[in-house]
Amino acid sequence: MRWLTGWSTGAPGAGAPAYEALATVAPIAARPLWTGPNPLWAVGDWRPEEIRLVTLRPGAPAVVSTGPTAPDPGEDTPATSRLAVLGHCGATDAELAAGLAAARGGAVRHLTGWPGSYTVVLRAGTRSTLLLTDLAGAQPVFHTPWAGGTAYATAALPLADLVGAPLDTGHLAARLACPESPEALGTGTPYLGVQRVPPGHVLAIRGGRPYADAYDEPPGAEQPRDEAPAIRELTRALLESVRSRVRTTAPAADPAGRARLGVDLSYGTASATVALLAAAVPLPPVPPVSSAAAVRAPAAGAGNTAASAARNGAVKGSWVRVAAQEPSAPEQLAAVTLGETDPPTTLALAPDTPRLRHTVLDPGPDTLPYAGLRADPQSGRLTDEPGPELVTAARAEARFEAGGTDHLTGYGARQVLDGHPARLADLIRAGRPRELLPPVAALAGADRAAAGVLAGALRTPLTVVRAAHRLSRIRYAEALDEAAAKLTARHVPDGGGTAGDRSAVDLAWCVPGPAARWLSDEALSAVAMRLRLAARKPAPAEHPGAHRARHALYRQARSYRTLVHAAERPGQRLHAPFLDNQVVRAARLLPDDVRLQPGARHALLHAVLTGAGRTDLPPDWGRGPRPDRTAPTRAGLRLAADGLAELFDAPLLAEAGLIDLPAVRAGLARSADPATRLSPAALAGLADLVSTELWLRRLRARRHGACWTGLPHPRRPALTS
Repeated sequence: MRWLTGWSTGAPGAGAPAYEALATVAPIAARPLWTGPNPLWAVGDWRPEEIRLVTLRPGAPAVVSTGPTAPDPGEDTPATSRLAVLGHCGATDAELAAGLAAARGGAVRHLTGWPGSYTVVLRAGTRSTLLLTDLAGAQPVFHTPWAGGTAYATAALPLADLVGAPLDTGHLAARLACPESPEALGTGTPYLGVQRVPPGHVLAIRGGRPYADAYDEPPGAEQPRDEAPAIRELTRALLESVRSRVRTTAPAADPAGRARLGVDLSYGTASATVALLAAAVPLPPVPPVSSAAAVRAPAAGAGNTAASAARNGAVKGSWVRVAAQEPSAPEQLAAVTLGETDPPTTLALAPDTPRLRHTVLDPGPDTLPYAGLRADPQSGRLTDEPGPELVTAARAEARFEAGGTDHLTGYGARQVLDGHPARLADLIRAGRPRELLPPVAALAGADRAAAGVLAGALRTPLTVVRAAHRLSRIRYAEALDEAAAKLTARHVPDGGGTAGDRSAVDLAWCVPGPAARWLSDEALSAVAMRLRLAARKPAPAEHPGAHRARHALYRQARSYRTLVHAAERPGQRLHAPFLDNQVVRAARLLPDDVRLQPGARHALLHAVLTGAGRTDLPPDWGRGPRPDRTAPTRAGLRLAADGLAELFDAPLLAEAGLIDLPAVRAGLARSADPATRLSPAALAGLADLVSTELWLRRLRARRHGACWTGLPHPRRPALTS
């Protein structure tokens, strides 16, 4: 896990530790980027090109450095400005220097417009520090009060380690009950007192006190948006994101023989789009061994020149010439498919692409979900926060192991290019009810094939349109009070029914998560109280559909971050270009009616590839049948039945009062029975519960203070506060 951390202290006060006392506290195995009373460290396996620092002093040009360098010994003044960019950033040194100069005037939004996924830290003078989160939430920032000031980091666990924070069981209950509801989650984390900065916000720490403010507001629904300019901007942004990663790929091959660049090639059109865009960009050449170095080496030892550098005698000095080499074929990319789909199906998504070296992995028992439970459940990695990716980590590890040192994925495309059902209410609010016809007709057609003519032709259109009209009219406070009442009464949807039924459930301001049905009455009541308190606050300025879609993206970005912590191989980098700031901004320009068209995501990605030069794709590209995604999960649950029974014999979730243990055990027993049908939502709810229990056990087994040196030895915190 890679993270950066630091703190900003306030004016010395009574009881606050002196700077000399704070100087003994530092992260273990950290690289200091800034020193002094307000330091900054980079911790973990950062690559040199992922650490870029800019310093601007009065009367001097900006100094830009790349990689771990010795901290600047010069003392900062109130006119000194510093900028740190950590992660993959496609900006040039000149752009970084210009960005720092412009930020001195107070503007910060331009610091988030470069290609890539990165964290920005800006220090103005000696008392002000600013940290910028990304728009999707894949690069979060956390903060907590400490030593009379504020400590910050890009991971929550080290901050909890620093201040000895206990678990916040109320936040864990909210994550399980309403994982996409900001009204329930707030800005908290699983650690009491550690706060998260919302995506698209800047954390300003002045005099040791934190302030959070939005730096990027999404465009309003009233702003006119046309399809053609939006697709052009989306094409440009996605091309820049992919190209910036391909052109800065690790210069040398992995010692283990892994390819330099890898891509996912599953049934999804998002990963296929990224693979096709990456295959059109040549990799940077591997730096050759310098001939001058070969000449200088024998010169160091007298008398070895003639033996180590033979002349051919044809031309004077010909021994220093490098033999001409034939131009080699373009380096291939490792395209990885987990063999749950037929190779012809996946290859049809990337036709006539010889640069893709296709690898189909055999989905054996060790790659099934819950495979880790057959061994020691506590032997896996401890992630920063819990997430269902913990139960599928073995599956992802196998895929990434066969990939490249830099591995491109399509994560986040569904949420970025979303057609969230709640956007139907936005169309009604905007006075465009006729544009509901295509998406509702598509839902009716799907239900007609699955549940009969009556359900598809009559019940589905009425149910969906009625729910859309209701969401467009209901007041925000009334909707939250209603959601709280349903949680208290345990009226939680089970995720079953037709596609129209599930879409109608999604047409609400707040929707319970799939694990809510297995929570205890006390946990549901605590989450309901959070919703009632949030109902007394001002309503969001955006429409309900845009609000729900934005927080669905935040949840996906949190899941992707957990996946990186759980499955990324040592020395490897996973990339999700769809979660970059410029791609998210470009996708916001898409009109709602375009997003909601049947097959909109495939059509948009097809248009992106056409604009990038791939004009040979068929019109029905990406619209083939999809594999059954629940079959591997059911198989993994059956094989891990004994391990799950042992895990929930005396679970920590029950100790904390979060779950209804008999109901959870009954649900696990049904999931192991092949004759019992379970909805995808039920399987997702079980994954949430199991992964949270695994995370709690790994957290309890961890030694407190493992991230820091110089801390006093505190009393071991209890599970609950």
